[in-house]
Amino acid sequence: MPIKLPVNLPAQETLAKEGIFVMDENRAYHQDIRPLRIVILNLMPNKEITEVQLLRRLGNTPLQIEATLLYPANHESKHTPSDYLKSFYHTFDEIKDQKFDGMIITGAPIELFDFEEISYWNELVEIMEWTKSHVTSTMHICWGAQAALYYHYGIPKTNLDKKLFGVFRHTKNDYGDKLLRGFDDEFFVPHSRRSDTRKEDILKNPKVVILSESEDAGAYICIEKHGRQIFVTGHSEYDPNTLKDEYERDKSQGLDIDFPQHYFKDDNPENPPVVTWRSHSNLLFSNWLNYYVYQETPYVIEDIKPQENEEEK
Repeated sequence: MPIKLPVNLPAQETLAKEGIFVMDENRAYHQDIRPLRIVILNLMPNKEITEVQLLRRLGNTPLQIEATLLYPANHESKHTPSDYLKSFYHTFDEIKDQKFDGMIITGAPIELFDFEEISYWNELVEIMEWTKSHVTSTMHICWGAQAALYYHYGIPKTNLDKKLFGVFRHTKNDYGDKLLRGFDDEFFVPHSRRSDTRKEDILKNPKVVILSESEDAGAYICIEKHGRQIFVTGHSEYDPNTLKDEYERDKSQGLDIDFPQHYFKDDNPENPPVVTWRSHSNLLFSNWLNYYVYQETPYVIEDIKPQENEEEK
């Protein structure tokens, strides 16, 4: 099924070339189907790249998706033109009276700052609180997961001595959660971050369960008991060359950076990357959309209930 996008969004052409079925708002308007409404809060600097990565995963399912793009109003983007944001993005004030079946909150390369130092922290707090009453299920990615674990449950992040950078082996914990259906016993996920939410800190909170982890990268997928909040510390949505581009960028800036582990063929940066995470990524996003969004959201979207009501059951 297709993913519905804003008219003339450049990601349409990229996704169409890959064989992913997309349609613009004009065509979707004439279909008698209630699509899943997914809002994406894009905190990454180069928003166009992140859009394509996430829309590619959302578009690779049998479900029809209507995507709404969101950016923080209290932050001036240095890498995405303001005209682009005005054409294709919304601010929170413009959509806060609406309800959505699902939401994705991305990461951002600001891990070394305290949360309260971030220019849009108060706005992000308002959005994260809003998800509890206006969104059926929210997936938080990388720094977005750290921020949400801190806000919702007071779980701190810890700065790392060295950047966690590469593609790492992961396992699933034996909780039988539907988000893990079809996962292999071992699978690979890219990580690129300078901070961590430690397993021992997560385990102190009984409301959060660790579904998947890695000996090298720590806790990977965490979930609160109703599935309204999902936390993913890695970047399964990354393109084949994303880590390579980050490595070359950091080197060009004179940063002390090792090449990403378990990523280049034979661990040689002169060789091309070897993609080992694509099938896991597709399954993660399709399971989330199916089991925690489509199967849980009411047909009348206005009937989404506040998360607090569910916690009282």
